[in-house]
Amino acid sequence: MKSFVQKLIAAAMMLGGVACASEHGHAGLTSDAPVIWNIDIPFWPGHSIPINNSLIMFAVAIIIITILLRLASRRMQRIPGKLQNFVEWVFELLYNFVEGLTGKKIAKKYFWYFATVFLFILVSNYMGLLPGVGSILYEGEPLLRGANADFNVTIFLGFSYAILWFIWVMKEQGPWHFLTHTFGPKGGLTGFLKYALLPIFFFVGMIEILSICVRPVALAARLFGNIFAGESILEQMGAIGWFAMVPFMFLEVIVGFVQALVFLMLTAIFLKTQIGGDEEEESAH
Repeated sequence: MKSFVQKLIAAAMMLGGVACASEHGHAGLTSDAPVIWNIDIPFWPGHSIPINNSLIMFAVAIIIITILLRLASRRMQRIPGKLQNFVEWVFELLYNFVEGLTGKKIAKKYFWYFATVFLFILVSNYMGLLPGVGSILYEGEPLLRGANADFNVTIFLGFSYAILWFIWVMKEQGPWHFLTHTFGPKGGLTGFLKYALLPIFFFVGMIEILSICVRPVALAARLFGNIFAGESILEQMGAIGWFAMVPFMFLEVIVGFVQALVFLMLTAIFLKTQIGGDEEEESAH
């Protein structure tokens, strides 16, 4: 235990030094991610692809997850080794969690997305806390930046989910069912009352459409705001000293996990509320 505490203090001192270097080396964490390289497009002269520091971390996070899963599944055994056992345990927990939120039907079909986005957000959040992120400079700009501390990355996550959500809803319900589910009468109304309340149901449907359009932006803003604020606080605390960073570092470890879990929960619930779970399928039969 004593050895663990000593290592923890040493790591905190190192992190404090990194943050101090970041504070004195450049203007600090900014809302826009600086471009590090421009890659020319061969077939489009005069145009290039900008590579910013958050995109680098985005790619590194994907590579880390891919390598880890490949190592765990390369030699699958009936009696798993430590890495295979750990990965299977993580995915089993995630699957049971998603199934509890959405039901078996949705979990079986779309678990691949929920597991992928959760792992990516979690790994990216924790990579943003590593020493050197924000303090290693390249031509006067930070070479590395937490991926989710860039609004462009979280916007990509939010709108990519919105596109997938629309595809899945059309696949499961079809356009007509989607329209009647959104704008049609609810509660099993019949007769005159059904038609008399149609304007109200139409108005409620328009609010629902607006809510659907706002969801990707809300998902992106929530994730970006929490991660960007946390990394900014760590940077400011690092200017004071390592002792000021320690409590915030533990807090950010928790926040990084919670934000990944919240993104998973909201995306799963948004899908279930539209296409329904096991209960709706059973009632239809």
